[in-house]
Amino acid sequence: MDAGQDGRHEDAGLGRRRGARRDEVRFVPGWVAIVACLGALALAIVGPEAAAQPKPAATAEDDSEEAADDAEDAEEGEAEAGAKPPRGGYTSGLHPMPGDAEVPLDWMPPGTSATPTPSDEIYPPQTLTIRFNHKTHVKGLRQTCKSCHAGAYTSNAVTDRLLPKPTETCDNCHDVDHSDLTQVKAGTNENGQCVYCHIGEDAGAGGKVAPLVLPHANLRFPHQKHVDRNIKCSQCHGRVDRLELATREQLPRMAGCFTCHNMSGAAQGDAKSDCDVCHLTRPDGLLVTAFATGDLLPPRWLYNAAHTPDWLERHKQSAANNSAFCGTCHTENYCTDCHDGKVRPRNVHPNDFLSMHAQAARQDNPRCVSCHQEQTFCADCHRRTGVARDAPSATRPAGRRFHPPPAEWTNAPRSAKHHAWEAERNLNACVSCHTERDCATCHATRGMSGGQGLNPHPLGFESKCKTAFSRNPRPCLVCHQSSDSFVQRCQ
Repeated sequence: MDAGQDGRHEDAGLGRRRGARRDEVRFVPGWVAIVACLGALALAIVGPEAAAQPKPAATAEDDSEEAADDAEDAEEGEAEAGAKPPRGGYTSGLHPMPGDAEVPLDWMPPGTSATPTPSDEIYPPQTLTIRFNHKTHVKGLRQTCKSCHAGAYTSNAVTDRLLPKPTETCDNCHDVDHSDLTQVKAGTNENGQCVYCHIGEDAGAGGKVAPLVLPHANLRFPHQKHVDRNIKCSQCHGRVDRLELATREQLPRMAGCFTCHNMSGAAQGDAKSDCDVCHLTRPDGLLVTAFATGDLLPPRWLYNAAHTPDWLERHKQSAANNSAFCGTCHTENYCTDCHDGKVRPRNVHPNDFLSMHAQAARQDNPRCVSCHQEQTFCADCHRRTGVARDAPSATRPAGRRFHPPPAEWTNAPRSAKHHAWEAERNLNACVSCHTERDCATCHATRGMSGGQGLNPHPLGFESKCKTAFSRNPRPCLVCHQSSDSFVQRCQ
């Protein structure tokens, strides 16, 4: 056999072997492939590559809560094991948020956006000497508000004690005995030591701790009425369950109270909006506004009545729109003392106002009659200075006139400078110097009334005089006698 034939036989044998291999691969059982796929899938799920995938991005709130939980768990674990306090002291339960971070607005009491801080006059400053973590007790220990503050559910006065009683509440979980407050017995566990809850230098030394100062609010507030109406604690105090230490920042704001107290109709119930429903009052019914921490003043959002430095300019609008609101704190004498001139604020009239007041009076800005009466306050001064018509001749400035010459001021024909026009435009300016008899000197009827008979009435007045006389005859009798024929025609 030659070389060519040998090559052909080898190629044929190689082809048969390759075909046999293809047949072997083609007939691999199907269950083997299924097992292989499942194994690959399991490896992809639990394998090291999957475990190395990054965690989903967490929010700042989640991070802070997780860090706080870790710190709390560490402190609780050490306490249960009887370990010593952590180096540097405890860090949780000292502020509302870990690290004294800002409390989210959604967790604050309703109305905080309008009143960021509570009023010192309503809620006097406190001195908190207790370390307490509300979040741990609510979230970790599954306690409710009533577990510690059961007294709030039956309280009808702000002077009631709403804090937990140590012997009935704290001693149930902490290794301590408060049955005798003069000789508190600490246990062996760390959570029963004084320094675990009480803060301050040498807390517990000699059986003494720093006093907790919680002044009662200067309000009327019955907790029981709110509980009976199914009002939850968080509706007034915010999300205390998500905070550590609860401070006076979690006390209600008046803007939040108005959520219920400003309703109308049957929905309002007993939640009236009158000020004396919640605020303290004096024997005369006015609100108590003077406290040791300052004077109680309304906020700007309430009728725009904030007593800010510009209140002197704004108070007239508030008083005109709702004088009853002003009357809850002030008597009329409080207003009249200033408006009658007994009290003269220097910021109303500037220096040397005496030389400038004539122009201000003609412009009526500021409005003179809001504080002064022309025929007493103004006229008396004008007589003394010789400006008034009936002023003593000795005080009248020689050769000086206040009004224009008679040709323009009193004689006919009438023009824009005539006194008749001026009296119609601004009679208040006239009465600051003149009395009715000054007018009657010219306008009264001749004869018995002693006038010159100059008719001040407009054309067609005779057709209306009967109505005017029936309403008020006094102005008519200033110039007319009762037997005057002109009066008889109007009767």
